[in-house]
Amino acid sequence: MRRWIAAAALVLVASLAQAAETPSYQVDAAWPKSLPNNWLMGQAAGVAVDGDDHVWVLQRPRTLTDDERAAALDPPRSKCCRPAPPVLEFDQSGTLLRSWGGPGEGYNWPQNEHGIHIDGKGFVWIAGNGENDGHVLKFTRDGKFVLQIGRSGPQTNSTDTARLGRPANMTVDVAASEIYIADGYFNHRIIVFDSETGAFKRMWGAYGRPPTDLRLPAFSPDAPPSPQFGNPVHCVRLSRDGLVYVCDRINNRVQVFQRDGTFVREFFVERRTLANGSVWDLELFPDANETFLINADGANNEVRILERSSGTVVGAFGRSGRNAGEFHWIHNVALDSRGNIFTTEVDNAKRAQRFLLRGDMVLRRRAAQ
Repeated sequence: MRRWIAAAALVLVASLAQAAETPSYQVDAAWPKSLPNNWLMGQAAGVAVDGDDHVWVLQRPRTLTDDERAAALDPPRSKCCRPAPPVLEFDQSGTLLRSWGGPGEGYNWPQNEHGIHIDGKGFVWIAGNGENDGHVLKFTRDGKFVLQIGRSGPQTNSTDTARLGRPANMTVDVAASEIYIADGYFNHRIIVFDSETGAFKRMWGAYGRPPTDLRLPAFSPDAPPSPQFGNPVHCVRLSRDGLVYVCDRINNRVQVFQRDGTFVREFFVERRTLANGSVWDLELFPDANETFLINADGANNEVRILERSSGTVVGAFGRSGRNAGEFHWIHNVALDSRGNIFTTEVDNAKRAQRFLLRGDMVLRRRAAQ
């Protein structure tokens, strides 16, 4: 099934890339379907797509207000609603397939859920950016605990290899058995561990230099580029041609590295943005060359399409708002194998959305299959 999806998707997205066409999108206002069991989603702080094109959302049940979780109070205040479990798996129709998460035996559940990744073997990775969060967790698809890297407790510094510092997100290189972690809201680094054993491998800061925690001036668009990652280091993504893309959110930039931490280049996105930064998340477009980067910007509340080779903005959609297709603090972005985009929002937006890839050539190829 996975091979069929991948082959079909390659035909679809390759035709678009070969035509030098910029992807365009239309919101699917009916996605996802309402949750069962009188459940409601809190702040949606992570989204990922697995090898079956199932969509995984990590949400924060504890962020629901008493009014939103009124049915769970004692005594209940109204008929609806109850907090959904933190981990939610949806199919392409938006139907909930699986749900789990929360404290359990042998691991520390995060104080504040932040970031989810499904690796090539189907394992589910979860991060947290609570005040004492210093770890990431690995589970099976059905929520069985496998591995914890780092530990909870007081924060330390960006040279500590035994724990993390409020990590934001992660991605796994299955072939090398390595997990790259964007670390994070307290630390200022990318750190790499063995994804099977949790053993430390390497780490680096901005420009591939050793990470530091020196206090630097607040971001200014007119100042020279910061010599250090700001907080938060919000995402890390791996391309098939061996590059590592890092979201230096507050500094409005993407830094690119080789997988050993060697600095390659950087580019800025909406450089004059001052409200929480412009580079909240990135994902690679799933054509053969991974031609585009998809950028989620929770300050300007839009999704941008960037040329991966240059960082040039070639398209965008969304604006601040509450209607379908608009955003309030868009936090994460993920793509399925067909190029459709899934987003999640935090603060008081508390939702996931789907955007369908549009284009005459792509639609004709779909219809012919």
